[in-house]
Formats: sequence, C-alpha cells, structure tokens
Amino acid sequence: MNYESAMSKSIYFAYGSNLLSKRIHHMNPNAVRWGKGILKNYALDFGNYSTFWKGCAATIIEKPGHEVWGALWELNDVDFENLDKQEGVHLNIYRPIIVDIETPDGKIIKCKSYQQVNKYEEIDLTKLPEDRRPSPAYLNVIVQGAEETGLPNEYINFLKTVVTNSTTYIPNFDST
Repeated sequence: MNYESAMSKSIYFAYGSNLLSKRIHHMNPNAVRWGKGILKNYALDFGNYSTFWKGCAATIIEKPGHEVWGALWELNDVDFENLDKQEGVHLNIYRPIIVDIETPDGKIIKCKSYQQVNKYEEIDLTKLPEDRRPSPAYLNVIVQGAEETGLPNEYINFLKTVVTNSTTYIPNFDST
C-alpha cells in the first residue's frame, strides 16, 4: 500500500470560487470532484471584502426553507490545511463547519465547508448595498464553477442575478 492510498480523505462542500476546478486546484491540486449536492436551510450571502477578489466573498447563512447548491470535492485530510489557509481561517475570516449535504440521489453526506465568522443581515442578493457586493470577476468564477459542476440551471440563473460592484479585475490564481 502506498502513502497516497493510506491517507484519510474527506468531502468538502464548495459553494463559492472553489466550485471551479482551476480555483480549487491552485492550492489543492489533488482535489477530486466527487459530485454535487445541496445544503438545505441555508442561503448564499456575501460579506467580508476580499483584497484578492476586489469585492465581497461568498458565505452561507442559516435560513430555513432555503438551499445552496455546491460541488463536492474529495480531499486528503492533510490538504485541508491548505484550504484553511486559502479561506483565511488563521485570520478569523472563515471558520470550518460540518454540514449535511444531500446528493441528487438522496444520500446525506457529512461534509466540511466554511462560513464567514462575521454575521450579516440577510439581504436580497439582487439589491446588495455597494459594500456587500462581489466583484464581477468573482461572481463569474462562481457561475463558471456552477456550470462546470453541473448545478441546476435554475440555480445558475439565480447566481447570475447577484448584483456586483463596478470593479474591473481579472484574477490571477498564481498570485494567491
């Protein structure tokens, strides 16, 4: 048995920029797309300005009756250190959480995900105030990742309604 096959693996639920394989593979090249799933009784939101993205980053907030779709990535447990660093856990921006994700075939899987430490008052994402808006580039990465993951068209269309700031910026994954 080689070291790789002896490592423990866990499933990560990505709902933001890590939906896109190019983004997650930047710091986690061994991540394997495991599928897609839905987080029930949570809503997508945006807060905490990201200097890298030049706008606010995505988070999830508890909200009965709502749902967030995302990608399921299999990672070696040791690789979560890279993900924690990428998500700013050490800076108290995000915190890791364990969530129950429902797969399209109805299975419930415990997954690691991330939630921003700061709590925000939930607002209609089509009417976000300027200081809570993602950049067009960041939202585009989320939409591309949602399409790449095969999320439902209805959810992708919802993502496209999120209002963005006016920043013109092209991300360089090699700089993070």
